Amino acid sequence: MSDGPLDGLLVADFSRVLAAPYLTMLLGDLGADIVKVERPGTGDDTRAWGPPHHHGAATYNLSVNRNKRSVVLDLATEEGRSAARELAGRADVLIENFRPGTMARLGLDEAALRPGNPGLVYCSLSGFGSGPGAAMPGYDLLVQAAGGLMSVTGPGPGQPTKVGVALVDVLCGLHAGIGVLAALRYRDSTGRGQLVEVDLLSTLLSSMVNQAGAHTMTGVVPGILGNRHPSIAPYEVFAAADRPIVLAVGTDRQFRSLVTVLGSPELADDDRFVTNTARVAHVDDLADLLGTRLSARSADEWCELLTPHGVPCGPVNDLAEAFGLAERLGLAPRVHLDGQDLVANPIRLDRTPPSYRLPPPGLGEHTEEVTRWLATGREESDR
Repeated sequence: MSDGPLDGLLVADFSRVLAAPYLTMLLGDLGADIVKVERPGTGDDTRAWGPPHHHGAATYNLSVNRNKRSVVLDLATEEGRSAARELAGRADVLIENFRPGTMARLGLDEAALRPGNPGLVYCSLSGFGSGPGAAMPGYDLLVQAAGGLMSVTGPGPGQPTKVGVALVDVLCGLHAGIGVLAALRYRDSTGRGQLVEVDLLSTLLSSMVNQAGAHTMTGVVPGILGNRHPSIAPYEVFAAADRPIVLAVGTDRQFRSLVTVLGSPELADDDRFVTNTARVAHVDDLADLLGTRLSARSADEWCELLTPHGVPCGPVNDLAEAFGLAERLGLAPRVHLDGQDLVANPIRLDRTPPSYRLPPPGLGEHTEEVTRWLATGREESDR
């Protein structure tokens, strides 16, 4: 048990890989009881996705599966499906990301479970929806390509590049989480559950915000700008004396402060740079002038000079430096759990904060415990 805001909520977790397991981990951090159903022998695909490993376990799997109980059920057998139906019958929420149609073939789809559990919130995540795209495999890299993200990401034109993590999976999990919480709120008012569906492609198109909006409203098809922004300047990476530094100057006031600290206040009154629109139109000239000046000092020196004047800037950190920064800022980005340093949940709640109760489970670690509980329920219902 926990004191979290979702304490008492039972989640039947039929998920694997990243989008849905990330979602269920977040719900578990907030107090929900997550029962993760895994297949015999291999379990979640990510258990084999290494290196790197931590004490023999793939860190990929460990990164998204804390606060869960693992139960092995063979859904190819009637016994396994029966136990799965019993779990779903008691659950408040069921989350799955099998290929569309799989749960229906197993008799575990929303329509089959609804009569026995009217309040169930049933959440399905897919790659390309349950319609004509149902057969398309939902891998993050494919969606980054097909969904347009790679077309605006990379060092330059003709060099499409994926984001360095499976970002679309994470965004999909977050959107699904909002859908689940909204459906639970509706259930609180009406007693009725509902189906929540989220797909990777729609999530990506929504998450491309200004780029996607510019296309739908004007027909513009954006291309690769490297580290530049299509609507703001200067907003890119520059070479300081020792390493790269980022400037993210979004207002005229910030620009005037920037060039004043750089020793060239006259640039703020130059017709090419006096407004943001003008700076975007003359971004190459601006980048050359700023680059020359920024190369005179180290990135840290510039940050020390610019930050007090409200100029958004920062060095390009690696992950070790990024965690170090978060620790210096008192953000506590790590949590130590059963010999593992895991990444902390970023949500901060002053009355019901996230909790870390269970380390990522071994495959089937809780099978006996959960199946005994399910069997007891069946025996009682037969009386």
